[in-house]
Parts: sequence; C-alpha cells; structure tokens
Amino acid sequence: MPKVSFPAPALYGDHHVQEVRRILLALPGVNEIYASSCFHVIEVSYDLAQVSPEEIASRLEEAGYLSDLPAVDESMAKAPHRQAVAPDQTRSTVGFKQELLTQKRTAWPCPGMGLLKGREDSHG
Repeated sequence: MPKVSFPAPALYGDHHVQEVRRILLALPGVNEIYASSCFHVIEVSYDLAQVSPEEIASRLEEAGYLSDLPAVDESMAKAPHRQAVAPDQTRSTVGFKQELLTQKRTAWPCPGMGLLKGREDSHG
C-alpha cells in the first residue's frame, strides 16, 4: 500500500489532527492517517486504484493545512511588551519579556475553524 507525506505547517493542535482525519477518511481509498501537530506532518496510506496523492493534497490544501502561517508584517507598529515584575525582596528570580506585535486580525487562521467574533460590552 503506497504512502504519501505532506509537510503541514498549519497543523498545530490536536483539534487540527482530528479535523485532518475527518477530512481524509471521507475520501474513498484512504486507509491509514498519521497526523502530528508536534512535527507538522501528515502521512497517508491509500489505495491508488481509488484515490490519488493529488486528490489528497487538494483536500488538505482546500482546508488550509498545507499553507504556511502568515508572517508578521514588518511595517506594523510594535505594541507595548509584557514582562514579569518581581519585588526586590525576592532577590534572584527568573522572569520573562515578550514583545507583542499587533496584527490586522483577531487570531491566527485556524483551519477547520472560523475567525473569532468579537462581542461588545453592554455594561457601558
């Protein structure tokens, strides 16, 4: 039984693994699926008489799993950064600092899921 592998940079959560399995198991001839959100790879065992690697790739591409995550636009202004603060009494501590970049959308694209819809605060 032939196998085909696809790099899947947009596969970054367990819910994506489940969605990939749902999409590919709907294709006739797909026998086994190994999808890893850790390694960002999808490996499919299939019956060549029923489905082609191009059809499998097409389904994955339509769902958005084979495309790269969008790069942060360098022209966007940088937002303030977050950092941990420790009082002097704690002496040596381990902290963090993170620079946050503003984006034009509310969330990273998540294949299989729509964008988050904002809700206005009604408490005024």
